[in-house]
Amino acid sequence: MGATSVRKRQALEALEARITTCRLCPRLVEWRERVAREKRAAFAGEEYWGRPVPGFGDPDARVLVLGLAPAAHGGNRTGRIFTGDRSGDWLFASMHRTGFANQPESHSLDDGLRLQGAFIAAAVRCAPPANKPLPSERDNCLPYAAEELELLEPAVIVCLGLFAWDAACRLLGVRPRPRFGHAVEFRVEQGPVLLGCYHPSQQNTFTGKLTEAMTDAVFARARELAYGSSTDSPSRR
Repeated sequence: MGATSVRKRQALEALEARITTCRLCPRLVEWRERVAREKRAAFAGEEYWGRPVPGFGDPDARVLVLGLAPAAHGGNRTGRIFTGDRSGDWLFASMHRTGFANQPESHSLDDGLRLQGAFIAAAVRCAPPANKPLPSERDNCLPYAAEELELLEPAVIVCLGLFAWDAACRLLGVRPRPRFGHAVEFRVEQGPVLLGCYHPSQQNTFTGKLTEAMTDAVFARARELAYGSSTDSPSRR
């Protein structure tokens, strides 16, 4: 790992420490901690994370994957975004097929998952009631993503759903906001390309609105935009 990568990793670790101790939003603090106490029956024997969930991945990533927020019994339980829930199963399987992840599944912090060329974060870092953050909660949290953007300087931001698309536009000062759609691209002047993807929620994957082929196509395009034929591109699986 080069000196630049080491500095990025150290800065990301310092940011992670601030994120995981954040208590700015009383409603979200109450909800995430109540879920961690009451638990789902299937996970009754587990200790829930119950705190804000930081981003994770390759500090040299040229692709940033931006989601909505941790799932109450996914990231809020495991401590890693998209880890331990159906949306994550779908996402990491696609990222593995397209060469961004070393394995197709993620169940816990110590399961060996590594990302190559990609970094994953969420617009809101605490699990929200009904998966619907308030505008004020989004605005409290976006500065964390802004710091990640500044550190990573990604070439592409894959926005998982309309909420993430809107958040990315706010972060980058894009006005008027371009229309969101699956596989829609918008190049920010002197900035990254926004690449839309339907969120891998069960509502979309169970109904066929989002298929494996559609998801893979987005990540293949993200690779092309970010790396082209560069030898720095993470290897395909």
